[in-house]
Amino acid sequence: MAEASSSTIKKKYLTLKSSDGDEFVLEESIAIQSVTIKNMVEDGCSSSVIPLSKIDTGTLIKVIEYMKMHSSTSSNEEEIQNFDKEFVRISIKTILNILEAANFLDIRSLLELCAEAVANRIKNKTPEVVRKIFNITSDFTPEEEAEIRNETPWAFEGDLDHSLD
Repeated sequence: MAEASSSTIKKKYLTLKSSDGDEFVLEESIAIQSVTIKNMVEDGCSSSVIPLSKIDTGTLIKVIEYMKMHSSTSSNEEEIQNFDKEFVRISIKTILNILEAANFLDIRSLLELCAEAVANRIKNKTPEVVRKIFNITSDFTPEEEAEIRNETPWAFEGDLDHSLD
């Protein structure tokens, strides 16, 4: 009796190591959604553990969750869209961490999802609220800011909601 060809295909695995030292074993086919990791595999640099010194454990867990869902052959487009909507219903700080990781790992779809989520969070917010969200200190003097407000009042219209999530 002939054995099914799918059982003879050996899956390759990679170990990703977070900046916290935690290691995660992941199928290579899932991990290579990251152009950075794919290049490491193609260049033969992934024989053991791949250190991701710029990504903490919590963020790496979220990135892996995203990659697994987006690589699953059993997921349909509607499931992925629903997953994506829920995926970004997290704190702005977490989204920014994932955005930074997606940029480092070169996962374009995740980068775009997080960038859109951030844009939606700051849409129609006043400059003060945006500064608070991103922890930005204004470098304008009160006089300079008053002048700018007078010159461009439209830029200061928006939601006065001070929530960060």
